[in-house]
Amino acid sequence: MNNRVVITGLGVVAPNGVGVPAFGDAIKKGISGIRYSDQLAALNFSCQIAGKPEVPEALQQQYFEELELKHLNSSGILYGVIAGMQAWADAGLPLPQADSPDWNSGTVFGAGTSGVDKYREAIYKVDELQVRRLGSTVVPQTMASGISAFLSGKLGLGNQVTTNSSACATGAESLLLAYDRIRQGYATRMLAGSTSDGGPYVWGGFDAMKVCTFKYNNLPAAGSRPMSASASGIVPGSGAGALLVESLHSALQRKATIYAEVLGGNVNSGGHRNGGTMTAPNPAAVQRCIEDALRYAGIQGADIDLINGHLTATGKDAEEVRNWCIALGRRGMDFPYLNALKSMIGHCLSASGSIELVATALQLKEGFIFPNVNCEDLHPEISALVDVSRIPQQLIYKDINIAAKASFGFGDVNACVILKKYLPS
Repeated sequence: MNNRVVITGLGVVAPNGVGVPAFGDAIKKGISGIRYSDQLAALNFSCQIAGKPEVPEALQQQYFEELELKHLNSSGILYGVIAGMQAWADAGLPLPQADSPDWNSGTVFGAGTSGVDKYREAIYKVDELQVRRLGSTVVPQTMASGISAFLSGKLGLGNQVTTNSSACATGAESLLLAYDRIRQGYATRMLAGSTSDGGPYVWGGFDAMKVCTFKYNNLPAAGSRPMSASASGIVPGSGAGALLVESLHSALQRKATIYAEVLGGNVNSGGHRNGGTMTAPNPAAVQRCIEDALRYAGIQGADIDLINGHLTATGKDAEEVRNWCIALGRRGMDFPYLNALKSMIGHCLSASGSIELVATALQLKEGFIFPNVNCEDLHPEISALVDVSRIPQQLIYKDINIAAKASFGFGDVNACVILKKYLPS
């Protein structure tokens, strides 16, 4: 089978906005969710700023029972469940009946880690010979598939329920896995997305690797600077993004709102060859990933109107832009519009791709290009490749027909998704 696949629901828990309306407004206005962290400062982190969603207790109570919240100690599960259930509701889907699962609906919801704080709590209890006081919630909160298991229970999902994990490529990969299942007729609808725990026990390793900025602790909103000559490293973040994808036939039958059509995409790996390492991408693999994504989607490089890049505010940004130029065969004024969301939310690790896909779908649906903030000093290696007008620093209202979203992760793994504005025939 070769079903057409569309996005009919969005959900997001981001540092600069929880829920699609707040998030959409923030990215249009260039509002940052990066703040100074007293906790990171007290722990002597070099980078003392972070992007962490603000989720009021009242909002948490809309999605979790009081007893669940009492024992829940996983920010990733909290963020992911809220984003996932938002996307389900946004798609106009009812909550399931109690007597039977929904055999036609499933989820691929990714995570890099799960319940790191809960792990820490468990380790202390074990070391103190209090293993029987661990309680019954440790395993579901710390198993890798905890997030998809929670969502399955909340939504009564009876189709495939799984969790993928591919570092920063997790969110984009989850959408492609869900897309394939619907395209082949194995499911009618799938909840795709990814989430990331936050806090010092997740971010500490990145600070130790010296990939985080330390120069903007007194100017948090200016700290994440993708494509900037003064970029000095990532700002760590956390959150979750979710997209409800379903067959076009089902969406039309339900008269659902359609945000965008998923044309296809590609995932691959550089195999730690040709300059690729655990922490750096193989440029040939990145180019091939993009080229094959275009081929599988049935389009040409000239068809791309907008790229939402991975662009982390490290020394690899210029290389990423160069790879796009080679893969698309475009540069200068001919290059597509390009923007980077991490300037407003930081690098949300395994959640980054799904949050950025929500932003990409919104741009297609509403016809706008969000601004690149903190990019007033465009890196000279990038300006030599792409005309500055293609990297807008102000909000542009413009119809976008086809957008590419790519994510490149630790382990030399790559993912590229092609989305198209849906136009009824």
